Amino acid sequence: MKGSRPAPPQAGEARRKVPGTSTAGAANGAATSLPASSGKVPGTRTAGVATPIAADSRKVPGTAPAAASKGPRKAPRTVSRKVPGTPSGTAAEKVPGTVERPVGTGVSGAEGADLDLAPLPRIVYESLVRRALEEDLGRGGDLTTEATVPAELTAAAEVVARAAGRIAGLDVAACAFRTFDPSVVWEPCVADGADVAAGQVLARVRGAARSLLTAERVALNFLGHLSGVATATRDVARAVAAVAPQARVVDTRKTLPGLRALQKYAVRAGGGANHRQGLDDAVLIKDNHIALAGSIAAAVAACRARAGHLVRVEVEVDDLDQLAAALEAGADAVLLDNMDPDTLRRAVALVAGQAVTEASGGITPETAPTVAASGVDLLSIGWLTHSARNLDVALDVVAG
Repeated sequence: MKGSRPAPPQAGEARRKVPGTSTAGAANGAATSLPASSGKVPGTRTAGVATPIAADSRKVPGTAPAAASKGPRKAPRTVSRKVPGTPSGTAAEKVPGTVERPVGTGVSGAEGADLDLAPLPRIVYESLVRRALEEDLGRGGDLTTEATVPAELTAAAEVVARAAGRIAGLDVAACAFRTFDPSVVWEPCVADGADVAAGQVLARVRGAARSLLTAERVALNFLGHLSGVATATRDVARAVAAVAPQARVVDTRKTLPGLRALQKYAVRAGGGANHRQGLDDAVLIKDNHIALAGSIAAAVAACRARAGHLVRVEVEVDDLDQLAAALEAGADAVLLDNMDPDTLRRAVALVAGQAVTEASGGITPETAPTVAASGVDLLSIGWLTHSARNLDVALDVVAG
């Protein structure tokens, strides 16, 4: 946990507000501060703005300038020029490579409150997406697509949810297509944080047919994984909110290597909040630290002397005696590790508001409501990021 407030958004940064969902924790990828109360974390994203995914002023080979005075070019052979569900002429008039933010998604969240979900800056994930594309293309490129799909062919396709769930990672999926081919146009139909039904269209994409098929798997891998994390978080957060509205579901550092910022974003999209982002933004004194420092008091004193004034100190405790020592040492938060429900209730009573209480260890969707009913402030759950099941999503080429 950490003691600083979420950083304010940078000037000009777009924000998305998804109506009807629960507060998602820290904005802009920052870890949530240890709460003095269960108030909403600020940070919204405005919908309905056409925003370029990638700035690329280069001319796409084989295209004519938009303002050319010569007669119209002969259109290449296409599978679909018009995006289904759009008014006539929309596809032709839209500026290539832009994103249309959907308005009014009407999302239902864990507590029926508003989900304030700030988008991740592209710089956070762009290099990760590029490496994933490089890994997939290997040394020879897309052998199958290049052999079966004519180079001049263009197509329109839909990204579809094959199963119901909560969505996260649309901008990352768009980045995969646009990094491979900047001329691809991506039009989301929902926003991250939206609950969708099986068969619902999540986005429409059009451009060179080869580009759509080559970038497809990388885009869907990110979208499916992050939506799986968001869906799992949503389900646990809803179960907790039903019995203890004051309690929050938070993640841990048990994230997949390289994916921490994205996975923690997906937790926020699911209605959860973030624990510390890394080792450098908060103090969490665990059993091994205590053993090597000599005592809880010594460990807390050493961390207080070294850490900055904005850094809060949390201590992991296994029993009520350790809890009493942590409170005596002045811990800002206590991690109640692997305690049964009765011990948790006694621990919360002993703390009596002196510190933030966090339950951790073996919490499942089935046991989360009982843990929350003990009165703890936070439930930290590692499997949300390291073991959540992917949401099934697919890309369907649209004919006609």
